[in-house]
Amino acid sequence: MRYSVPVAYALWFISGCGAAGFHRFYLGKTGTGLLWLFSGGLGMVGAIYDFFTLPRQVAEANLQADLRAALELEGRRASPRDVIMQRTESVEKVILRTAKKNGGYVTPGEVALEGDVSLDDARKALDKLAASGHAEMRVRSSGVVVYVFSEFLKTGAEDFAV
Repeated sequence: MRYSVPVAYALWFISGCGAAGFHRFYLGKTGTGLLWLFSGGLGMVGAIYDFFTLPRQVAEANLQADLRAALELEGRRASPRDVIMQRTESVEKVILRTAKKNGGYVTPGEVALEGDVSLDDARKALDKLAASGHAEMRVRSSGVVVYVFSEFLKTGAEDFAV
């Protein structure tokens, strides 16, 4: 189920500007929904707070719903990190996409930037590909270490030290 900011605001409005907490029930916050219902939105202080934070609350509820759905699909207990890692592309795929885009050449910095991974993780993944023979490690005349993927090489002069 995807939650909607306009629906949440509509429920906030029809519940007495948040005092009855209908929007909280909608977002799956049953406990605080009941608290809002019996306390008038904590004397309207909580209702006013909700008015300003409702978009963030909807985003959080959607994230939790996505996580629950992913866990149900998996049929097992997975950590939130597992679910996030399933949604993102692998570091190896980021490396190959970057190498293709750069004519066969890639650095850890480029991979880190393209794939939103740490420099250390990018370097480790590149080293692993080089060790398995999928890439070749070279040093530019400037001293920068570059990994070369021959299948993506474009013809032209190379800027490497011997």
